[in-house]
This record gives sequence, structure tokens and C-alpha cells, in this order.
Amino acid sequence: MGDHSHGSPENSGTVAKADDVAQDRFPDPGLPPHRPRLADRDPRAAKRHERQVALLFTISIIGTLFFFVSYFVLGRLGEMSFAELRVQNAALGLGTAFAMLGIGVGIVHWAKTLMPDHELMEMRHEIRSEEDRQDAVEIVDTVLEESGIKRRPLIRNTLIGAIALAPIPAIFMFRDLDRTGNTAHQMIDSLRHTMWDKGIRLTRDPSGTPIKASDVQIGSAFHVVPEGINETENPLNEKAKAVVLLMRMDPAEMQISEGREDWNVDGIVAYSKICTHVGCPIALYEQHTHHLLCPCHQSTFDLTQECKVIFGPAGHALPQLPITVDSEGYLVAQSDFHEPVGPSYWERG
Repeated sequence: MGDHSHGSPENSGTVAKADDVAQDRFPDPGLPPHRPRLADRDPRAAKRHERQVALLFTISIIGTLFFFVSYFVLGRLGEMSFAELRVQNAALGLGTAFAMLGIGVGIVHWAKTLMPDHELMEMRHEIRSEEDRQDAVEIVDTVLEESGIKRRPLIRNTLIGAIALAPIPAIFMFRDLDRTGNTAHQMIDSLRHTMWDKGIRLTRDPSGTPIKASDVQIGSAFHVVPEGINETENPLNEKAKAVVLLMRMDPAEMQISEGREDWNVDGIVAYSKICTHVGCPIALYEQHTHHLLCPCHQSTFDLTQECKVIFGPAGHALPQLPITVDSEGYLVAQSDFHEPVGPSYWERG
């Protein structure tokens, strides 16, 4: 018979497996040896990299100044055509891109070529004593010293200039949202009201031809703007608020709420074309279902229910423009919209 022995706790299979695992572990390789860069060995190369970093920060400054020129000069040359508007938008985008890109690439190039690249490991611990706080201050001073920002005034000055100018365009853009004056109330009023007023004729967009009630057949739809909009100081801004859709349907299919009985003309109704979700233009009208559809996010409005939202993310019905006919049979507005047009509004009832 073979000799079968049972190992003691000291030489059991469990201990043998633990020894095997210990032998399979990889040794700690440590940190790789430091390889000095060209800028570390050659002062001329370091100076060249310093000028390159300063040039990148200068490009950022030039980009910001280019944004200013595009925003304040091109935008103040009078009424702009669509082609000129596209040029200005492209110039604004390029100015912003170079302003941000110059800072970002400059900092990366600075870190890779001039800042110390020694790899260090240090255990983190809580700062409890005054001595620990003093050590932390020394570490910050060491970082500033190693970054070279104190002894490289060219980089320091261009960086300060680039960072100081970079946020200014955003400040001016937000300030310029108020084109009517310097008070918040004036800006709110400009958003609350449109060009529509009592007696203003409804005209076709873009021809400007007035529309008679007899021109609107059941199932038809017209894109409408106020008469004289092209003679205003900023027709694009006015059109962005005042554009409406004009449609005609069978009065028997309409659900009219109290107070709106005279807002239509024999089934002819006018509603804001601006979607109440994010302001996209509504341009799709389904004649058989009487639905208006926003192509951006598929918000759907039911014309028979005074453009109530029946699907999609829009939060409010489309504002209705009260209309009537004048002595010559042309469709005219009774007043402005009774509520602000466009996306959700902070004072919408």
C-alpha cells in the first residue's frame, strides 16, 4: 500500500498556495528614470519655447480683439443682409475660437516644455499644525518657482493679458441683450410686446402683400407679418417676435373659450408661429387633423382647441392674435398678443 500522509497546519496546502502567490508577484518597478528635455539642457531652446508660449497667449489676445471688432464694428454698420450676418457670425466664432485655443494650447505647451517634469510621490495627510500649514505654503511657493512664472515675465504678462480679456466678450454679449435701454424693465417690455397693434394689416411673408378675408380658403395657411415691418429699424428682430400663421377652418369645428368669440373672422384665426418650447418656427400644418407641428422637437398643437399642446415638450399653447377686417375687407389686428410669445415666460399666466 502507498504511504499517505496528512500535512500538519505548518505545511498544509493552504500555506503552499500562499507561497506560490507571493512568488508570482511582480516587483515594484519604481519611477522611470528622468529624461532631460532639450529645454533642460539648452538655454537657447528654453528661450525659444518661452517665446512660443508667449506667442500663443498673444494669439489669444488677438482673437479676443478680433471678436470685439466683429461684434462692435460689423454689427454697427447699419442694417445687415443675411450674407453679412453670416460673415459676422463666422468672424465672432473665429475670434472666440482663437481666444480660447491660444490660452489652452499655450498652457499645455508651457507645461510640456518649460515646467519641471520630475515625477514625485507623496502621501497625503491632514494639515493640523502651524508647521504643516507652513509646509503647505512652501509647497505653493515651490510650484510657482518651478513653473517659472516669476522669472519669465514675457509669459506672465501675456498670460495675464489673455486671461483678463477672454471673459469680456461674454459680458458685452449679455449686456447687449438689452437693445432698448439700460433698465431691466425696458428689456422685459421689449420681450413682452410685438409690433402688432390695432388696425395693422396682416401681410404675406415675405412679399408684404395685404391679405383679404376672401383670399383665405378653408384648409389654407399663410405665413404672416405686420404691414411695414421692413421699414422698421430692426426688421429681423421684429419678425422674430411678430410672425404668425394664418389659417381658416370650419367654425363648427372650433372650440372657442369665453372672451375670444370675436378673435376670428368666419373661422380665420392667427396664432404665433414661435414654438413655446425653445422658439423654433412652426411651419407644418396638417389640414385634415388641424394640427400644427414644430419640426425641432415634435411639439404638436391642436388648432381646434386654440392651439393647445397635445404632444411634445412645449409647455404652453400658442398665443392667439385677435383679428378682424377693415372697411376694405383686409384682415387687420385688433391689438397685440394678450400674452408674451415664444418659450416659457417668467410672467406668463
